[in-house]
Amino acid sequence: MKMKKVIIIGAGPAGLTAGYELLKDSKKDYEVIILEETDDIGGISKTVRYNGNRMDIGGHRFFSKDENVMKFWEDLMPIQGSNSFDDEKLEREKPLKKGGPNPEREDIVMLIRTRVSRIFYLKKFFDYPISLKLKTFTNMGLIRTIKAGFSYLKTIFVKKEETSLENFYINHFGKVLYSMFFEKYTEKLWGRHPKEISADWGAQRVKGVSISAVVKDAFIKIFGGKKNKKEVETSLIEQFWYPKYGPGQLWEILAEKIEESGGKIKKGHRVKNIYIENNKIKSVECDVNGKTEIIEGDIFISSMPIKDLIKGFKGVEVPNEIKEIANGLPYVDFQTVGVLVDKLKIKNETKMKTLGNIIPDCWIYVQEPEVNMLRLQIFNNWSPYLVEDPENTVWIGLEYTCKEGDKYWNMSDKEFSEFAINELTSIGIIDKKDVKDYHREKIKKAYPAYFDTYEHIDKIIDYLNSYSNLYCVGRNGQHRYNNMDHSMVTSFETVKNIKNGITSKENIWNVNTEKEYHEVKSN
Repeated sequence: MKMKKVIIIGAGPAGLTAGYELLKDSKKDYEVIILEETDDIGGISKTVRYNGNRMDIGGHRFFSKDENVMKFWEDLMPIQGSNSFDDEKLEREKPLKKGGPNPEREDIVMLIRTRVSRIFYLKKFFDYPISLKLKTFTNMGLIRTIKAGFSYLKTIFVKKEETSLENFYINHFGKVLYSMFFEKYTEKLWGRHPKEISADWGAQRVKGVSISAVVKDAFIKIFGGKKNKKEVETSLIEQFWYPKYGPGQLWEILAEKIEESGGKIKKGHRVKNIYIENNKIKSVECDVNGKTEIIEGDIFISSMPIKDLIKGFKGVEVPNEIKEIANGLPYVDFQTVGVLVDKLKIKNETKMKTLGNIIPDCWIYVQEPEVNMLRLQIFNNWSPYLVEDPENTVWIGLEYTCKEGDKYWNMSDKEFSEFAINELTSIGIIDKKDVKDYHREKIKKAYPAYFDTYEHIDKIIDYLNSYSNLYCVGRNGQHRYNNMDHSMVTSFETVKNIKNGITSKENIWNVNTEKEYHEVKSN
């Protein structure tokens, strides 16, 4: 068989997974070239290095219901067999893997971390999602608790038609809890009120999570009993894997393996035009430091945003309707500010032991309406190896969504970082005098959104599928708010189709559209 040349656009999880899977057992069958616009590996799952500290963009837990994904990760980075620095010092127990590497001596190791995520609202901590315990009711106050209870009871008898994300949340939590914990946060995240957003987002990201699930979980914890695997919610997965030096470490290792297998990764190659002949992609045109490079191929796998992909089509007359839908697909851009502090102002009132007795959270959902901040990461708790001095400093990430070109996006690094630090100070998390350093990162098209022309996405899918040698994978490649594992599975399915000569692409587009909750492990 003649070797086929496969061009992969994007060196994020989807693109790298596709490249590796193509070369794994068939190095002589495929020539693989991966084109990456930036100088980084991992896309939004990269790890940023700054002054001895490392930042995880967005926070990436390595957990999947798909055993193939879990095995893929473990094959690249074995599970720890000895305690990490903080677990050893604090005498915390973890389910270590017999014969696994020691993270104190070896770098290629997957840590086992404890998940702690809470909501910060009314300058108090609430469980994420809300749990039924005395602390929750105390924080809410008697009147709010009574109103929330009656509000939820109403949803049992009166359901709203789920024509919007607002109605989806009200049906699952009641209007009072929706107003407290979802309405403002969602508006900050997407720049739109939930009534303007499709219910698809809720159905995809919080499948199975509701007050009824919370009640059931509370009864199981109080009275004992086992949960069906299909009933385990995101919030109840208490541990996860995490690379010693952050998610980017794993993708950098994978990139090295691709190159060792003969694949090529070309950084700084921005694909701007896609040339089509006889209803097939023939080549792509890249901008490389102001110069043009044309790269031909037999098969093309794209993880670039659909809007940019279709806009770049040349040699074919794209129907006006398809142009309008693609051009109208919305995205939310992302900024994060890493802030290094001597200590946090807010105290650890949990029973969980941490280095420096800081709060134990991996991330905190900031629901305070007076700030624009969405979420707060504490990198010390993801991995002590992300922080140069985890015993004496705290390295945190302040997360914001925005729109490319808006006033926040256009602020200088110093201006925006000071803005973010002032917000964090205003809600009592830190004292400004304790700030030692900071670093800002900006990510374009981080979150594909479910409004505007998204309701016509099926027409885009049908159109893209008409090009037999084009496969769309990953979060932006499919305009779907997928997790990292879902992005990988779209590539698993793509490579399976390519190797087996399967022409239908339905299985690729169907990843993460099933009704079962997306973090329930399969049997």
